[in-house]
Amino acid sequence: MEKELYESLKITDLKDMLSKTKKMYGERPAYKIRKEDGTYRIITHSEVRDMIDYLGTAMCNLGLKGKKIAVIGENRYEWGVAYLSIVCGTGVVVPLDKSLPENELENLIKRSNIEAIFFSEKYSESIKRIKMNKNNNLKYLISMDLKKHTDEVYSQKELIENGKKLLAKGYRNFVEAKINPTQMSIMLFTSGTTSQSKVVGLSHKNICSNLMSIGSILDINCEDTLLSNLPLHHVFECTAGLLFSIYKGAKTVYSDGIMHIVDNLREYQATVMFCVPGIYEKIFMMIKRKLQKEGKWQEILENKEKYNNLSMEERKEIFKEIHDMLGGKIKLLLSGAAAFDSKVEEGYRLLGINIVQGYGLTETSPVIAVGTNKYYKIGSVGKTIPGVEAKIVDVNDEGMGELIVKGPNIMLGYYGNEDKTNEVIKNGWFYTGDLAKIDKEGYIYICGRKKSVIVLKNGKNIFPEEMENLVNQIEGVNESFIFGKRVRKDDKENTKIHALIVFNRKTMKEIYDVEKDEDIYSIISDKIKEINKIIPQYKAIRGIILTENPLIKTTTNKIKRQVMLDEIEKS
Repeated sequence: MEKELYESLKITDLKDMLSKTKKMYGERPAYKIRKEDGTYRIITHSEVRDMIDYLGTAMCNLGLKGKKIAVIGENRYEWGVAYLSIVCGTGVVVPLDKSLPENELENLIKRSNIEAIFFSEKYSESIKRIKMNKNNNLKYLISMDLKKHTDEVYSQKELIENGKKLLAKGYRNFVEAKINPTQMSIMLFTSGTTSQSKVVGLSHKNICSNLMSIGSILDINCEDTLLSNLPLHHVFECTAGLLFSIYKGAKTVYSDGIMHIVDNLREYQATVMFCVPGIYEKIFMMIKRKLQKEGKWQEILENKEKYNNLSMEERKEIFKEIHDMLGGKIKLLLSGAAAFDSKVEEGYRLLGINIVQGYGLTETSPVIAVGTNKYYKIGSVGKTIPGVEAKIVDVNDEGMGELIVKGPNIMLGYYGNEDKTNEVIKNGWFYTGDLAKIDKEGYIYICGRKKSVIVLKNGKNIFPEEMENLVNQIEGVNESFIFGKRVRKDDKENTKIHALIVFNRKTMKEIYDVEKDEDIYSIISDKIKEINKIIPQYKAIRGIILTENPLIKTTTNKIKRQVMLDEIEKS
């Protein structure tokens, strides 16, 4: 467990957090929003908290006290205002995945017994159709974009104005609401199809324990600017991005999308970003190519030991040009939600870019462990945060076993599914389903998902994520999917490792000067043979499939492994 490094504001619930931090950071900017004319709108922390009070007051007046209310839409400040106005005195908030097709969205609305939903314009027609089907309890549709109410849709903006008037007249049901910090206030759907997805029930205590713990070890304060990129419905972005930024009095800015992250880091001179490995890897490839074109990359590798003996600040000065590409103000990049290539992590740090790994799950609110300025090791997700314990069970000869954790951040349970809850929470310990190792100093190394491991006939275990990291280092490869294929030979059946590889035709042309499919196959096949020479033979990749179609992933860039296996089986 990590030791606290910074003083952390004590809070009992999110309403308490809003009240205390309004006094501390009220006049500081909470959001910087680019307007259509290219100028910016600044919204202060005080204004945000006022909007939350007004909107919550209006919703209580509509009769939504104690009801389940959903939020769906792209990352924007209105999403956060809606979320907090629900959870801080109105009802139970249900963030929904904006990438879901209409039929799955309807299923979740029905399953959750949702009575009101906040949505952005993009989802307007779908939400109206779902309400018309009348096989759900949806009563109130609230648009983040409408300026005025219509016959069938309320305007979030007008509700805020109405709430302001109601509050002035003495309607205080929302602002004086008492929060039960141990009661379920947040419902989150795990990734998967709607029939398989579980509903994670979280409380104010769960979330606030996480905010206080990470606040005591991460060097983030009211002077920082956080670039929000991951979807807000996901607990990693919601807790670590939205809520943590408000808790610390920091400023949040929004990315224009994956392709614009580097431009946005520069534009807003962001200091902090929480993101997934796939995006960091793409950014690093861009940096590496620039250095290769300038003939500097090989020199850096040859003098790696010299640079590693310098402080991060000294490296930052030496590689100022690279830092300026990213806005010149980067203080912390945190990678989470999937396996991160250690060589890429090492490459960032070699250039003086402070990147660390974090680890967590929806069921743990979400952060379990994180690397910090003081406590980090390449390849590790860090030590457990203050207040959280971790240990390994069912340990094998290599010191690897399932990671289980205990702490105030562990979910209340899977809503409406006691059997599934009892499968993962035993004697207060949450069984993560991840295989890991913990070294003598307490650093955690995630090996892979227990259910994703490929077990060979000789008992050897193959971790797809580890192999994919190797394949993804091939220039011209965008991503890969490692899977086991049963092969029958001489009346014996064995599992052989295969790879589905997504290549980039443009990059293959630039680097290898090849365009034809057979030539691309030949180049990548030779690269796979080189990988096979440096790994144990039981791990060797025996077959490859090439495609230009991206892998099927969740909104946080995790590969949907079973869906990919089903697709391969069909082809």
